[in-house]
Amino acid sequence: MKTIKLFLSLACLLVMLGTAKAQTAASVKIAEWERAKAYTKEYLDAMPESGYALKPTPEMRSFAEQMLHLTDANYGFTATATGEKSPFALGAVEKITDKSKANVTKEVMAGYDYVIAALKKMTPAQLEEKVKFMGRFEMTKDMVFTKDFEHQTHHRGQATVYLRLAGAKPPQEKLF
Repeated sequence: MKTIKLFLSLACLLVMLGTAKAQTAASVKIAEWERAKAYTKEYLDAMPESGYALKPTPEMRSFAEQMLHLTDANYGFTATATGEKSPFALGAVEKITDKSKANVTKEVMAGYDYVIAALKKMTPAQLEEKVKFMGRFEMTKDMVFTKDFEHQTHHRGQATVYLRLAGAKPPQEKLF
């Protein structure tokens, strides 16, 4: 009888440790997205209003379009991961006509809030569920958020060149 109780106690402890580890991983992911949001806000703040229309070459996106594209993906990737309908159709955010500094900043911050709120609602078990991404890639919901993080980092990194061309100083690297 004592052996069974000991075994059950150890099993419960292992389950609790596993749950705590999964919750810690989710907390870390949320903290990273909050850091990314703050870092992107520094980019948006660093660009002067006149630089929001800047295009390094005619065929490239403007700074505003680059940031709105990043936001489009935040909505689309998150909707895929959660299974909920995005508040915006794919590509709609990038086509917003008011590309002023104030409006772009508002839209981009709202996109980050959408991702962070979704992550806060998801359980570790839900993050491990598989989904079909872009209609052809099977991956966990957690990986969809990882791919989104990679995407926003890529486009924010491109924005460094835009800031330099506008004569603005890019924010310091924000790894932590």
